[in-house]
Amino acid sequence: MCDEFQLDPGLCHLNHAAVAPWPRRALVAVTGFAEENVRQGSLGYPAWLAVEQRLRARLAWLIGAEQPSDIALVKNTSEALSVIAHGLHWTPGDSVVGIAQEFPSNRLVWESLADQGVTWRALDLDDSSDPEADLIALCDDSTRMIAVSWVQYASGLRLDLERLGAWCRAHDILLCVDAIQGLGALPFDLKRFQADFVVADGHKWMLGPEGLALLYVRPERRERLRLHQFGWHMVEEVGDFERTDWTPARDARRFECGSPNLLGAHALEASLSLLAEIGMDEVWRRVQARTDHLIALIDARGFELLTPRAPERRAGIISFRVPGESSSRLHQALLARRVLCAQRGGGIRFSPHFYTPLETLERAMRILDTILE
Repeated sequence: MCDEFQLDPGLCHLNHAAVAPWPRRALVAVTGFAEENVRQGSLGYPAWLAVEQRLRARLAWLIGAEQPSDIALVKNTSEALSVIAHGLHWTPGDSVVGIAQEFPSNRLVWESLADQGVTWRALDLDDSSDPEADLIALCDDSTRMIAVSWVQYASGLRLDLERLGAWCRAHDILLCVDAIQGLGALPFDLKRFQADFVVADGHKWMLGPEGLALLYVRPERRERLRLHQFGWHMVEEVGDFERTDWTPARDARRFECGSPNLLGAHALEASLSLLAEIGMDEVWRRVQARTDHLIALIDARGFELLTPRAPERRAGIISFRVPGESSSRLHQALLARRVLCAQRGGGIRFSPHFYTPLETLERAMRILDTILE
């Protein structure tokens, strides 16, 4: 195991698609922040803001944005999607195209536009062998946006964002990407994917805390979003508290109405520094090696693989079903034996990261063998 991770040796942590453990450097950063606050109060506030700026720079690097100022820091993916959905100016009859099997955050927010006359059209992945083509086929003259997750949370299906982005750009349709199940596991290329909006919370593959997420809005789209949250932090002349005339910030800070989550920023910045040191190409190579190994273990037992087998369709999620067995029962039995995983999409979801020892995968499957006996 990477020295940065100090998980209990009796635990098989295969749940990065839910909530990830922190690396040791995140613990050190948060502990130092807390001790400084206890001893010196906010004396070091300028240095805290410097950490926040480094975090924006790391997130910009992670998605391929041009400037750290292109990144807004919000509470979570749901808030980020709501800023987008309820910031755009809709016309009755508009439609948004998405996927039926999405996590609720990327479904409810589009359904909530119904009272504005907006229709959400959902592709059923169970009936699709070519999801990009079928998403495109659902679009017509009323379609304003395709809104999808890069990686589906249950099956682990990875969409071809380059294909979708090129089509959306050619047809003047917005592309909104929930990248939470991919960022931190494999490289993201904003220039190739041509997304207008990218959102992702930091507590999964980015190895950070809950309560802090990135929101990227393509610069030329920013002023098209109507603002619904207002406060001292989102104005252009931030810090000029006695000024009575104001305008929203020109950069992504316009979406941040109030005080920053500096505790979370210290943790997430530290976690991302680890990914930066290793490099996302190498992180992805190691994630692939672990998912390939896991698939081999699943195949050897004759279990049903629910995740696409093609490497270009996968990320870090591997879901499977044991024929004739209740996935709910197996999940509870695995948790009871300290195999941390999830029940999703009718199967068991394992999600190892780059540092997960191969022996952890093998031990988890041996434990499952014992349960089945």
